[in-house]
Amino acid sequence: MFLLPHMVASVQIPVVAAGGIADGRGLAAALALGAQGVQMGTRFVCSSECIAHPRYKQKILEADDRATVVSRQAMGQPLRSLKSKLTDQFLALEKAGLSKEELELFDTGRMYLGLIEADIEEGWLLAGQIAGMIKDIKPVRVIIEETVAEAEAIIANLKNFYREN
Repeated sequence: MFLLPHMVASVQIPVVAAGGIADGRGLAAALALGAQGVQMGTRFVCSSECIAHPRYKQKILEADDRATVVSRQAMGQPLRSLKSKLTDQFLALEKAGLSKEELELFDTGRMYLGLIEADIEEGWLLAGQIAGMIKDIKPVRVIIEETVAEAEAIIANLKNFYREN
């Protein structure tokens, strides 16, 4: 909410908002703040076309608003993912002061383990904070159509709100 208007004002190219967007409310908000489009990563993981493992998708569907954590900051590659045995271990290793090289070695192969093999304890399960809002798996086309329709309705209601007040 804070960074988007500043980014839009500071560049001469279209800005695509990312992070915390999973429905028409997020799209409408991003457009109101000056974005020309949005990226919905976690929402599209839970699309029927996404090749991510069904157990990984199910973990997103089960998530609540406090289900994610940021790790890998000591590596200079922050990563938000669902809390798991791996995230607890990784955060402890970072806190213990392991070198970037040691952390990278520990991290090797864990993206594939989580996203494709759905090893929910030893692999990364990437997900934004928005995961708690996602409760179903739908085709991409339906996700886009519903998102745009909801944003259009919100924008129309805002026009009415202004006229009434």
